[in-house]
Amino acid sequence: MVSHQEVVRDAAESALWRIVGVVAVITPSAALIQVLTSARDYRQPAVAVAVWLAMFAVAACMMPRIRAGGLTGAEAVVAVLIAVAAVAAIGLDHRPHYPVGSTDLVILGTFWLPVLVALSHPARAWLTAALTVFAVHALLVIRAVGASPLSLAQLEAAGYILMGILIVFAAARPTIALHTSMTVRRASLASRSEAERAAAAAVQKERRSRLALLELDALPLLRGIADGTLDPAAATVRDECARHAAMLRHSLTGRPPADGDIEAWLQPTLTAAATRGLLVSVQVIGDPELPPPGVADLVRATVEAVISALPPHPVMLTVLDSGDDAEMYVTFSAPLRGIPDVARHVPDVPGARNWQAAVITEQTGAGCLEMSWRKASAA
Repeated sequence: MVSHQEVVRDAAESALWRIVGVVAVITPSAALIQVLTSARDYRQPAVAVAVWLAMFAVAACMMPRIRAGGLTGAEAVVAVLIAVAAVAAIGLDHRPHYPVGSTDLVILGTFWLPVLVALSHPARAWLTAALTVFAVHALLVIRAVGASPLSLAQLEAAGYILMGILIVFAAARPTIALHTSMTVRRASLASRSEAERAAAAAVQKERRSRLALLELDALPLLRGIADGTLDPAAATVRDECARHAAMLRHSLTGRPPADGDIEAWLQPTLTAAATRGLLVSVQVIGDPELPPPGVADLVRATVEAVISALPPHPVMLTVLDSGDDAEMYVTFSAPLRGIPDVARHVPDVPGARNWQAAVITEQTGAGCLEMSWRKASAA
């Protein structure tokens, strides 16, 4: 199961890789065009052309590596050596004069290789890589034309451009991580809010159905007592009044767990959870009944296994009547100390019970235990 966080992170990183790929194609292309239009500035123009064409082959090899998780230490060293070799080859092949702009193209044609290092390694690695490439280039320029104000100004401009771009890409990974975290947090809050609204709507619907049933059954009973057609002292009348009163209390304010109630059945588990500092809130929607024999012990043991693996924090336990089936959800927002194998007993349960259990977690640590089984009355 792919989490929402992984989807967001993959989308953001895919956009970043596309940008790097475009840069890895555009910068050598611009340098190649400069060589073709100024071939007389090189002793052997074919060497310069071969260098920039080789950059495309290097990009084809390096980009899949960076997309697969970043360059390893050895691959980063190879990338730096390739950049140094390219800059050195162009510098040695260039005649002893550098027209305005050619200095920038020589160094910027290979800067995307230090960018790959910046995307894969900490600042000390990519700073060393960038300074090494730039130092080789600067030495060759000064050797060719001298330390004139013009050459130094060109080198300074190229250095500023190079460092500015590298800093932007080095900050991209933490920015993506922050963006992913914020997006997933917003999605989690929206999902939780939607779930709470759905649960509240289900409770209100169930409450209205109970009140409608009371209106159909209880009001005629009260009218019969009021007009004397029913004896309030009769046992059957008293039992009916008590049953309708209990239903009314449950519909309006809820009621304490009683024998045969699923909350009462879960009470030992809830008590044990409370002793460990977990505040478990229980909501019952509909009439899910108690789990049938053969399933009841597994349901309780599964809930206890998950709760015992959680640190102290609020937990929501929801039991839902779903037609012939009953469903139970235990939602939590703290990471499990270990994910229990809740599905290991599924083959041991008769198929007619249709018992299923699974624990679903996100990278944030939040998650949910989901269980369902066939009700005894439907078997």
